[in-house]
Amino acid sequence: MNAADIMTRDVIAVGPEATVAEIAGILLANRISGVPVLDGDRLVGIVSEGDLVRRVEAGTAPRYSGWLALFMSSSSVADEYVHTHGRHARDVMTPEVVSVHDDAPVAEIAELLEWRRIKRVPVLDAAGAVVGIITRANLLKALASRAVPASLPADDLRIRDALLAELR
Repeated sequence: MNAADIMTRDVIAVGPEATVAEIAGILLANRISGVPVLDGDRLVGIVSEGDLVRRVEAGTAPRYSGWLALFMSSSSVADEYVHTHGRHARDVMTPEVVSVHDDAPVAEIAELLEWRRIKRVPVLDAAGAVVGIITRANLLKALASRAVPASLPADDLRIRDALLAELR
């Protein structure tokens, strides 16, 4: 089983100029937790709920103690300010997007999501165009569709016999 077998094909995406309010509305209306940011057909970023939670207008922007602020580089302070005060997708998106190709094995995708601690991954075709998205829910659906029936034998001898029968 590969990415093309389990991905959601109707990808809901936004452009770099989409406002934070528009993105929040799209996430809520579609009951999703993130959207790819596309500039034409090119994947340029991804915006997740996490990118929108720490916002100045919600009073949830991070506050740094005076000591911590002294040790932060001026560029990281500037980046944080843009991220918490930005008004468009291009300001709040994560630009380094982890993606997979449509022929990637599902096992590798599951490992990637776990290893990178991400909840979704855009799926690209050979030309680099976004053709789908895989979330943890897609992986759970794939698992459920391949679940072993509960009626299989449970004792050792029956399990052995069932395995041998499958191998023949």
